[in-house]
Amino acid sequence: IFAFFYIIKGMKRALKLTFIILFVCATVAIVALGFYLGGLFLKYSSLQLDESLLSASTLCIEVFDSENNPIKDENQFCSNAVKFEQLPQNVKQAFISIEDKNFYKHKGVNYKRIAKALLNNLKSRDFSEGASTISQQLIKNTHLSSEKTIQRKVKEVALAKKLEKRFSKDQILTQYLNVIYFGNNCYGIEEAANFYFSKPTSQLDLQQAATLAGIIKSPGRYCPIAHPDKCKARRNVVLQEMHKDGKINTTQYQTAKNSDLALEISPKKENKINSYSEASIDEACALLGLPAKEIALRGFKLHTYQNSKKQAVLDSVLQDAQIQDDCAGIVIDNKKWAIEAYTGKSAYKIVSAKRQPGSALKPVLVYGPALNEDIIAPATQLLDEKTEISGYSPKNVGDKYYGYVSAREALAKSLNIPAVKVLSYVGIDKAKNYAQNLGITFDKEDEGYGLALGGMRQGVTIKQLASAYTTFANGGYFCPAQFVSYITDKNDKIVYIHRPSARKVLREDANFLLVDMLKTSAKTGSARKLSGLECEIASKTGTVGKNGSKLNQDAWNVSFTADQTMSFWIGNLDNTPTTAVGGGLPTTLVQNYLTRLPDKSKFDVPSSITTAPIDLTELEENHRLVLANSFMPERYVKEEIFSRFNLPREISKKFTQIENAGFCGSTNLDSALLSFDAKDYYVYKIYRDSVKEENLVKTIENTQGKVQISVDFPLNRQRFVLVSSCGGNFDSALTHIEQVDLVKSTTHSSSKWYI
Repeated sequence: IFAFFYIIKGMKRALKLTFIILFVCATVAIVALGFYLGGLFLKYSSLQLDESLLSASTLCIEVFDSENNPIKDENQFCSNAVKFEQLPQNVKQAFISIEDKNFYKHKGVNYKRIAKALLNNLKSRDFSEGASTISQQLIKNTHLSSEKTIQRKVKEVALAKKLEKRFSKDQILTQYLNVIYFGNNCYGIEEAANFYFSKPTSQLDLQQAATLAGIIKSPGRYCPIAHPDKCKARRNVVLQEMHKDGKINTTQYQTAKNSDLALEISPKKENKINSYSEASIDEACALLGLPAKEIALRGFKLHTYQNSKKQAVLDSVLQDAQIQDDCAGIVIDNKKWAIEAYTGKSAYKIVSAKRQPGSALKPVLVYGPALNEDIIAPATQLLDEKTEISGYSPKNVGDKYYGYVSAREALAKSLNIPAVKVLSYVGIDKAKNYAQNLGITFDKEDEGYGLALGGMRQGVTIKQLASAYTTFANGGYFCPAQFVSYITDKNDKIVYIHRPSARKVLREDANFLLVDMLKTSAKTGSARKLSGLECEIASKTGTVGKNGSKLNQDAWNVSFTADQTMSFWIGNLDNTPTTAVGGGLPTTLVQNYLTRLPDKSKFDVPSSITTAPIDLTELEENHRLVLANSFMPERYVKEEIFSRFNLPREISKKFTQIENAGFCGSTNLDSALLSFDAKDYYVYKIYRDSVKEENLVKTIENTQGKVQISVDFPLNRQRFVLVSSCGGNFDSALTHIEQVDLVKSTTHSSSKWYI
């Protein structure tokens, strides 16, 4: 007992000592942190507030084409500033309630919020809470970078305190609302109000004001176009805070909370948000890890791959088509992996939108991998019939089935059943791995055989799909295409340069076989509208139907020459159905583009590609690829393209030895019925008794299948002889003789026979 109490007493002393040590360490750490922050504050207190950055109503990012000429798209930000007196009371209250409740009480910094945020950050260890006041957010958006560091936070605090001394609260709130980012390239509340609701800020109602106030926390996450449910939930949080703060009454709160978002996207934004320069700015933001506002503030200049001539032609092709649906087109230089032209028409941003690719995914996911794995050749026969694989029952368009077709024909005609079968031969996981190496991304739910037909949960962007197809024009090498060539700062010093790094995905021979198959698609397949072009072109179409409707959701054409890849998409980002089909208007747009800007480039044929003679009879009868022998007549030989590494191994024995025809017979009183299985590439002669010209009964040629012949049978017993010959040369050694001995029957047969 004494020992037990002694141990307990010792443990208490040790625990007490531990607490004392921890307390001392924490105190020292807090004091050290205080000195550190104090030192930083003193260091950065000399920073100057640049009032010109606060008052500038317009910022611009300079974008240049491949010849260093300015691109004249609209690249301005915050071009429409709003005045304080134009701000409805609901707008001011919404932003203050959700962003900075004590805005009119503090002097730029809310130290209680900072302490609380610091505690929460220490608990979560992710340091996501910034506790910035509206004044601090204004400083961050106009004077500082977006990096999350203590140094930047101290700078923010120092400048925010100077801001509060120089400007009134009303001025700060107005400046803040004129520069904050609302997503979809909308900087400032006036641009956001015009874009999302087609009205000026002064006319925003309560729910619209709350919607915009909710967006700014995370414009991507709470985008009302891409994520309306999340946006609505966030809007209701804003309304709840306004109600809690007494800014709106219960009736106003409930009415606004239960209302729809009621977006009315401005059509004036269509050309701007889907322009080449806008896509380049988005790409630059991703490359530099900076928002567009910061790129503009730093004076960065974007030098792109835009070819002004190709851009003009692409613009005119889409404009002249007068397409009512959303649409987009892209042109990529295959050798540089450079996007030379891009344009779109939609109230929403197309370049980042993912759409179902339909059959346009088949070369990427199905036929390319199957050729590379030596599972098929272009001439491989595939049975197109109603089928079920692992519970999946695909259908062809129009519910039409063609029996045995070649892989070339199946791809050219965009038949669904063969594509699903080939995917099953490759394996879903292996096929997806190939597609991922070509820049296609999949959702975790993309697992079924519907992938063969482009059935994806999210889909692909026009840039992803077109980039994947550049692989086929580059001998199997893939590299994602880019808008931006290089970026310079305001002193013309290069801060980024595009250095393409391609990786090999398909063997050169397998890749060329796919190109050759897609050339057939452009000649006689679903993209046959391109057959009249005087250029060497490969193409694939894609059409995505809308469930339960004869209308469609997406229509694609992706085409390429040796030099460039072109892709056109037609659909609607709000999923309104379209009448367009891949082989229709999208293919016509490719045709019109290449008619106005001809392409004379040619595909290089690898040395690993060869042609081989195929036994046409074996192909048609048994649907197998067998090499023709040298004795086969020309009309029974078909030249097919192969990889030297995947040639058929078997050589046909036909015309070197003749198959047994199964010659047999029966009698019925004074007649005999002779029968055999004929091949249309043999000539047959039937003789009585012996092979002499005077004994010839009948000659049969150009006949396929079962043959039955009735002949006189005057004797009680007689022999009949069948002689088979290749090409009708009965004098050669290549003949085959069969015979049958018949005895006259004394009774009538009940069976019927026909001549």
